[in-house]
Amino acid sequence: MVDALLKAGVPLEQAELASKLNLPPAGRATLAGLLANLEHEGRVIRNRRGAICLTDRAHLIKGRVHGHADGFGFLIRDDGEADCFIGPRQMQKVMHGDKVVAREAGTDRRGRSEVVIVEVLERVNSTVVGRLRSENGILSVEPEDKRISQPLLVTGEGPAAEPGQVVVAQVLAQPSAHAQPVARIVEVLGNYADPGMEIEIALRKHHLPYVFSVDAEVEANQFPHAPTAKDMQGRKDLRGLPFVTIDSETARDFDDAVYCEAIARGERTDARRGSQGFRLVVAIADVSHYVKPGGALDAEALLRGNSVYFPRRVIPMLPEALSNGLCSLNPNVDRLCVACDMRIGARGRIDSFEFYPAAIKSRARLTYTRVAAFLAGDRAVVPAEVVDNVERLKRVYDALAQARERRGAIDFETVETELEFDDRGKIQRIHKVERNEAHRLIEECMLAANVCASVFLRRHRHQMLYRVHEGPTEEKRAALREFLAEFGLQLGGGDDPKAGDYASLLGRIKDRPDVQLLQTVLLRSLQQAVYSPDNEGHFGLAYESYTHFTSPIRRYPDLLVHRAIKSVLAKGRYAPGDWAALGAHCSMTERRADDATRDVVSWLKCFYMRDRIGESFNGTIGAVTGFGIFVALDDVYVEGLVHVSELGRDYFNFDPARHLLLGSRTGRRFRLGDRLRVKLVRVDLERMRIDFLLDE
Repeated sequence: MVDALLKAGVPLEQAELASKLNLPPAGRATLAGLLANLEHEGRVIRNRRGAICLTDRAHLIKGRVHGHADGFGFLIRDDGEADCFIGPRQMQKVMHGDKVVAREAGTDRRGRSEVVIVEVLERVNSTVVGRLRSENGILSVEPEDKRISQPLLVTGEGPAAEPGQVVVAQVLAQPSAHAQPVARIVEVLGNYADPGMEIEIALRKHHLPYVFSVDAEVEANQFPHAPTAKDMQGRKDLRGLPFVTIDSETARDFDDAVYCEAIARGERTDARRGSQGFRLVVAIADVSHYVKPGGALDAEALLRGNSVYFPRRVIPMLPEALSNGLCSLNPNVDRLCVACDMRIGARGRIDSFEFYPAAIKSRARLTYTRVAAFLAGDRAVVPAEVVDNVERLKRVYDALAQARERRGAIDFETVETELEFDDRGKIQRIHKVERNEAHRLIEECMLAANVCASVFLRRHRHQMLYRVHEGPTEEKRAALREFLAEFGLQLGGGDDPKAGDYASLLGRIKDRPDVQLLQTVLLRSLQQAVYSPDNEGHFGLAYESYTHFTSPIRRYPDLLVHRAIKSVLAKGRYAPGDWAALGAHCSMTERRADDATRDVVSWLKCFYMRDRIGESFNGTIGAVTGFGIFVALDDVYVEGLVHVSELGRDYFNFDPARHLLLGSRTGRRFRLGDRLRVKLVRVDLERMRIDFLLDE
């Protein structure tokens, strides 16, 4: 009714609106509350006269502020339209993350829409972590999150802190056009270079929940240390099968265990005569048996969304009593699981599958390194009782890998690194992690189980969170084709390329000297994977539908899928609420974890490089921007910037489609993938920035 009145005419004052609605005196208070809610949601706004008007009719834009370290920012619009520029003066009114209503006010020098802030709908920064500064006796906190460009003036009483220390400040007054934000210190974390400080900062900077609620801890500690006889009721007993877990050396939470057997000739399901199939059982920890909807553990798990894996420290989604204890598929103890029991043909086709609650007892905790050594011929590294199982797992992996190749899934070879630390918690060495056959074996087993989970719930018309990975946008597709044309290459598929077209191109370029450059550009043309109740398929894996089922200890979407599967098995339906909102939340927590771990690793790498200023290194251009080139160092696996002003006495033009900077006078080119020799000249720990000069 309110919307209809406002849409039909001009802005109305509250009294006028109440009169037009014929509200009695008692109803006017209700109207005031309704309007307050609509204002908070950004659906209505009051103009300078105090009259109420619809945001859409006033040509206003709602969105979130994304700040930049240089003082300007962008408005990420709720309607999905192109981002708008927010100038430094307007950014004085807000902080990064605030939800606002803005009005277009022309364009900036790059032709982007520029806006002015009309109203702040939601403030998100109630606390800020940063360095305490003192200038002329005035204390302020300089935020660690450089997207918040305003220092916060310190006032009021709080714990004693020395200038230079890292503190947490509670925001007392938000910024405005005429005043800086004001805060008081509520926690002193310590000195900047203290061991583990980089993680403490990241936790608070990215607002990661890291302390379990008392109710969640109490709920976790009420369970026995092992499954009871009652827990075992209604489950298939698989404890006689020699399951194994295969994980990294440092893993402590074991979500999955695997078992494989060859199917006898009379039992096989493979259609090809003379061939043999497999029974592959992927057993996944039955977290949903313990973490019930609506409980304190469930609320905590949803809030966190996922476990966060920092170097040398894990922030788990569930308390340790569950994540490393009762739910973890540790060796030689009884554990509850949900089994995905598959029949797979010799050519890697999944002919049939079933899900059921089960109990297992893992026979061995194996590592990727040990299994890879076993597959290479060192039989002594695997216990005798699981040798046959591991050998059959290798055979079913070979079949699944062939099916993957026929399907046309994309297999990018990316460089992963591992950090080695000294006793003080600082990097001693950075080395490359080789992805071996054991990694791929487990990956294929998990992919098969995830696909079966998706198919199972779709067959039963049950909602779920799909793991969605869409193909390249039209804009990225055009830029990629333009780039490839310079190398005489073409991506197949016309206007609708598939994963197989990418895989085919990767196969053609694998022996070229510029393969790393080409693969990097191909990878960057793809979109980010997200969680969604709408099935848009998984482009990279070439699956029509795909979900996450195999890691419920550390991912909330997997826990939701487990509940859905068990509900179907019990002839029921699982309704957790708004699936779209759950997908958006889980996608956010995943990005939040990635951002936080990236910050920590960047800080550690900066600290590691501080003592190497003046040294020269060989490297490869890993990214090209309008302000310079980022160079990834060989063997050291650290990346730093050569600013455009240091590239030579020339004006350099940035060509984003071709990933290069081109000198307008000299014609000198700096392109993604080019090899360079650089000298380390500066390390800025606070900005987590490493600067190089060309060493020619």
